[in-house]
Amino acid sequence: MPVPYSQAAFASPPASVKWSSALSSELYRIDSWGAPYLTVNSSGSICVRPHGTDTVSHREIDLLEVLNKVSDLGLPLPVTVRFPDVLKNRLESLQSAFDAAVHSQGYTSHYQGVYPVKCNQDKFVVDDIVKFGSKFRFGLESGSKPELLLAMTSLCKGSPEAFLICNGYKDEQYISLALVARKLRFNAVIVLEKEEEIDLVIRISRRMCVRPVIGIRAKLRTKQSGYFGPASGEKGKFGLTTAQILRVVKKLRDFEILDCLQLLHFHIGSQIPSTALLSDGVSEAAHIYCELVRLGASMRVIDVGGGLGIDYDGSKSTDSDVSVGYGLTEYASAVVNAVRSVCDGKGVNHPVICSESGRAIVSHHSILIFEAVSATPAGESNGDSSNLKAHIQSCVDLLDKDWREEYQKLSAAAIRGDFGACVIYADQLKQRCVEQFKNGGLRMEQMAAVDGVYDLVAKAAAGPPSPDHIPAATYHVNLSIFTSIPDYWAIGQLFPIVPIHRLNERPGVRGVLSDLTCDSDGKINKFIGGESTLPLHELRGGAGAGEGYYLGMFLGGAYEEAMGGIHNLFGRPSEVRVTDGGAHGFSVTRAVSGQSCADVLRVMQHDPQVMLRALKQRAEEFAGDDEFGSTFDGTPYLVSGCAWDT
Repeated sequence: MPVPYSQAAFASPPASVKWSSALSSELYRIDSWGAPYLTVNSSGSICVRPHGTDTVSHREIDLLEVLNKVSDLGLPLPVTVRFPDVLKNRLESLQSAFDAAVHSQGYTSHYQGVYPVKCNQDKFVVDDIVKFGSKFRFGLESGSKPELLLAMTSLCKGSPEAFLICNGYKDEQYISLALVARKLRFNAVIVLEKEEEIDLVIRISRRMCVRPVIGIRAKLRTKQSGYFGPASGEKGKFGLTTAQILRVVKKLRDFEILDCLQLLHFHIGSQIPSTALLSDGVSEAAHIYCELVRLGASMRVIDVGGGLGIDYDGSKSTDSDVSVGYGLTEYASAVVNAVRSVCDGKGVNHPVICSESGRAIVSHHSILIFEAVSATPAGESNGDSSNLKAHIQSCVDLLDKDWREEYQKLSAAAIRGDFGACVIYADQLKQRCVEQFKNGGLRMEQMAAVDGVYDLVAKAAAGPPSPDHIPAATYHVNLSIFTSIPDYWAIGQLFPIVPIHRLNERPGVRGVLSDLTCDSDGKINKFIGGESTLPLHELRGGAGAGEGYYLGMFLGGAYEEAMGGIHNLFGRPSEVRVTDGGAHGFSVTRAVSGQSCADVLRVMQHDPQVMLRALKQRAEEFAGDDEFGSTFDGTPYLVSGCAWDT
């Protein structure tokens, strides 16, 4: 298991060893969680390898160069950088893993996956997946009416054999739309999540004269632990029990449409940690599949749902919500083997295997880049009693005689170096002074002196720092955690966060990241590896000045963009699409500026033009006041300076 940041960066190697990009790569575990798409070049910048292991060195894309291009285009930070080539490689890698498992195990059917659009509904992401996956008959999965509409539109350019899996809660409109998809020759499958949905499907399909293709989501007994566990098992939100499945089968038989039942779906949970758990769940589902065949259903597809995890911290752990103990090859092999073994044992033909692997497909292709705009250094512990004694004496001069005895005890303890006693006396003194201050008995200068003494006592009692001690600081970054990284705030999901440049320099600071919102929990103080701080470099030119310092959040291409709102009216970040340009380097094929003030105000039902008129009227009322002032043409500063489109 990789060593923690604190050990790798600040204890080993010693300060006398020249720092290098390779040491930074080891420090931040880039080769563990970033392979095969990320590397660090000799200049200390993170580079994207758009074709994974097939990327030659001169086709690597330097993120700092991409950022320079973003600046040339006039786009503000933060910025989401998409790499469609990585998306293509992820699809091809997933398909290759299943193709290899099918071939090596003598599986007589094939793999045909779908992308669940809820992971990232961005039009260009969905269209890319359809385009890149067309040769694999790769399809889409939807969980709502808007998602179904966008999936139908995107699949117009896809393979006619691609699945359109219709999951989620289904009302009459949803089912009608799914049946329209059948009329339009999409390979749509309506998956029953609730038993009562079958009545709607039967009634509406008869009215529309469409024979539906039906799937059933089974509620398995196999269950995973951890944060994602509640979505699985018998207590799961969706799915039918064995008794409910039997009632659905009977109803379909009674209406003479049992042949319409063709797919079994299940979901063990997101981020399945191990292939052992995966095999257990797939085997259970395969037995249900075989039983449906025995009961007369025209089964042909088993949909193993989502759950193909990614390793956010590179630890390959099987007991962590941010890691998994397998790769694509092991995952595919476990699924194919489990289905094949059960079907062979029951004498059932091998079904088409479908999966809904959203997180594993889109997470790697997107990088959020942001800037540390300032830093607040942490106070140092020095363990030196001389400063403490001098400060105590200065405090004595500020206080009344009633307090002198308290300070004499504290001073005596400091002189003899008894910092344990100092802490006790300082705490007692501070509590008494706080009460006195609240009652109006102390001036602010006196209270500040007391606070100063207390802080010095605490630092002295902590003792001198270790030789490899590095202070923790707060770096202020220009984004909203709630908008851009909502899973961190909501469920504690950890993402790799790394400086994208200066990695050939030894990081000299341990820090936490604080966003620019007014909420105290807009802060990142947990990082991969179980660390509460992140190794960072000092800002050049001082806080908020000099050369920019840029960080990237990686593996965030799934869910974060769709879930982020407009907290504090921070809009969506800017966005660029970057492709491998061959001999010409990289190409920016799409660039969109982040949402402006006017954009986010409109989202919350405010009309910028009405607001501007109100402010202009207000300004004109006070235009003659000397305090207000005006521009040279008589237009008030307030109105002329409003940057609504910023």
